[in-house]
Amino acid sequence: MDLGLKERVVIVTGASSGIGAAVAAAYGREGARVALTYRVNRSGAERAAREVEAAGGQAISLQLDLGEPGGADGLAGAVMERWGRLDVLVASAVQWPDRSPGGRFEALPHPAWKEGLRVNVEGTFALVQAVLARMRPSGWGRILFMSTGLAEEGMRGAETYTAGKAALHGLARTLAWDVGRDGILINVLAAGFTLTDRNRAAIPSEVQDAVAARVPLGRLSTPEDIVSPVLYLTSAANTSITGEVIREGTSTGRSSH
Repeated sequence: MDLGLKERVVIVTGASSGIGAAVAAAYGREGARVALTYRVNRSGAERAAREVEAAGGQAISLQLDLGEPGGADGLAGAVMERWGRLDVLVASAVQWPDRSPGGRFEALPHPAWKEGLRVNVEGTFALVQAVLARMRPSGWGRILFMSTGLAEEGMRGAETYTAGKAALHGLARTLAWDVGRDGILINVLAAGFTLTDRNRAAIPSEVQDAVAARVPLGRLSTPEDIVSPVLYLTSAANTSITGEVIREGTSTGRSSH
């Protein structure tokens, strides 16, 4: 299937490692032009950009802090200056929660709660506004929010994270009505437990095995498993799916990250 992504201009946020880096490389294989963003891991983003180019695409790595005022508009402007258009946004960047799973919610400092939502919700809001200002005039665009099954199933200690992701579900559903007549489709991909390098190192193997036993495939996803639905949902092959939360294969709404 021709996905129609050749020479499309794509922003992938949080692309210095893990799912974001795998997605960026996949766009490279489709011949896309990819702007990869990072917050602090510049070397990782530059390495991922080289992988995009080795795969057949074009790439630039750009710093983006979702909590920095003006950062989103600066990013969108830099991409337009480089390639003159903006077709796809994959919003994968996130700020992880401060509270440990063993803590209690009433002990979570109010500033930490507000900061998490400010970055994950307000930062993404600003990014979408900046992208739409450049995307809507062209009459075509695709936006995808990377989310998690935890937004529905929950996990102790992750309230800031899951609340922020759930907010994006509602935003996508409603925004679809705003942008659909301008040829723009917006969706959410809710991934299950994914074996990124970070998760492999941080989560005990017995926990990984327990989760794998409770999901339909009997195994955990890898970043590469996420690539195909991301590409399809943000491609020209997708002509009508919008405003939806797509639950990736190992996310049941009952398993635990």
